[in-house]
Amino acid sequence: MDGLMSFWDHLEVLRGVVIKVIAVVVVCGVVAFLFKMPVFDMVLAPKEADFVTYRLLHRVSSLCGEDMEPFYVQLVSTGLAQQFVIHVKTALCVGAICASPYVVYQLFRFVSPALYERERHYAVRIVASGYLMFLLGAAVSYFLVFPLTFRFLGTYQVSGEVSNMITLDSYISTLMTMTLSMGIVFEIPVVAWLLAHAGLLSSSFMRRYRRHAIVAILVVAAVITPTSDVFTLLVVSMPMYVLYELSIWLVKSTAESRKTS
Repeated sequence: MDGLMSFWDHLEVLRGVVIKVIAVVVVCGVVAFLFKMPVFDMVLAPKEADFVTYRLLHRVSSLCGEDMEPFYVQLVSTGLAQQFVIHVKTALCVGAICASPYVVYQLFRFVSPALYERERHYAVRIVASGYLMFLLGAAVSYFLVFPLTFRFLGTYQVSGEVSNMITLDSYISTLMTMTLSMGIVFEIPVVAWLLAHAGLLSSSFMRRYRRHAIVAILVVAAVITPTSDVFTLLVVSMPMYVLYELSIWLVKSTAESRKTS
């Protein structure tokens, strides 16, 4: 039946999918907007000294015989409507994240009738692994990359006479940018597996151009980081390099499985 559908019929189906997706995202965003305190408790948690990442770092430093100094960074709002605008923007982002499983399901449901059974099988694996890797990248950003960056830059002082007061907009924008960027970066193994399965990428090629890849990683990290300091560059680059090495192993395993099958 799908094969008998015209272009306009497909367009009408796509319009229905888009309307459903937008409606669910808006509803989730409204719910997130109403639950302001729990949402912002989670969003602002990395700025607190008792955040889980800082507690773990404190334990590690204590085992090494050194103590981490406690820190406090004050967030300020510099615009009359800035807090309300940030509230709306944050609620929509949280709503989009909460609705993302439904969004992925609707998009796959729209595309899957055009795929053969074998293609549909691989598509499910690609979509599922890509989605899980994006969530993993976002989690790494929230629990590791952003807290380390915020603690370093938020407490850095050129003089004791100059205090740090970070704007709420800067904090939220940096958190969202780094979370989205790390989510996209964590798709590297999925893309590598897809290219290897298509016979377009080999592990020997990736090893041969490892040095070039390191330079490319540093360039990409410099582009996606919202700040220009070396510390943030290294914090973002390290997970990307680990993902590259993991991709080499994944590509090699894929090539070996293709030979045996």
